[in-house]
Amino acid sequence: MQQANIPTARNGSETTPLLEIKNVQIIYDNAVEAVRDVSLSVPDGSVVALLGSNGAGKSTLLKAATGTLHLEEGEIEKGSVHYGGKDIGHSRTEQIVRDGLVLVPEGRRLFANLTVEENLIMGAHLKDARQMKHLRETVFELFPKLKDRRDQISGYLSGGEQQMVAVGRALMAEPRLLALDEPSLGLAPLIIDAIYETIDKMRRDLNMTILLVEQNATQAMEIADYVYIMENGRIVLDGPAEKMRSNLDVQEYYLGFSDGSVERKSFRDIKHYKRRKRWLS
Repeated sequence: MQQANIPTARNGSETTPLLEIKNVQIIYDNAVEAVRDVSLSVPDGSVVALLGSNGAGKSTLLKAATGTLHLEEGEIEKGSVHYGGKDIGHSRTEQIVRDGLVLVPEGRRLFANLTVEENLIMGAHLKDARQMKHLRETVFELFPKLKDRRDQISGYLSGGEQQMVAVGRALMAEPRLLALDEPSLGLAPLIIDAIYETIDKMRRDLNMTILLVEQNATQAMEIADYVYIMENGRIVLDGPAEKMRSNLDVQEYYLGFSDGSVERKSFRDIKHYKRRKRWLS
């Protein structure tokens, strides 16, 4: 059984987990195991990155935390998911959002026929008019371009602008913990830089806790406090971001640094991975 390490804040102090996933097993269609014995902790006020290749189980874990597994015939077979000390493993999505855990899904999933402002309003449907106005101005401060595009149809925006709308819509729900699923997917490098600058600003200026699910390991490790790496539905490595960036295995197999002397192999072949292969049995 995997024992989760407790991530620490950047000042080195240990903080209480806002989101805590313990030894979770997730099954689809009562038959297919997508996640096995995974534990993960997101302290209040931190940025935690969950990295791994496509199909590793990252998005499945996010769906378990945000109450959307049932939409794809998935369920938590074992283990628990706690948010703010409350067991939310079987809570309804709308209640999880009310409690402050909000997901920006992969692929953005905007209401393509609505304007930018109308999409933002959809994210604030639980707020009154005064709150909605304040939150909208906060979003426009983070994304000035959206203020200029507020009356444009979202489906005609660029990919980067659509990602800004998706994040802005989530912020309209006034999250305490923002879960971002592949925010850099399909975007140009300069746009990715801008998105990540905004994520860092949200943590710094809004004191927001962020769970960042990514394949783009380089960008994610730059702003994260703590990093987990998934393969084949399991956590295979975890540690403080600074330590993970200097790990030679991580550099070669996730950051793309190599001396070129050997053929690139699966991460399961490396020495560190083999020391932790008990998680794969």
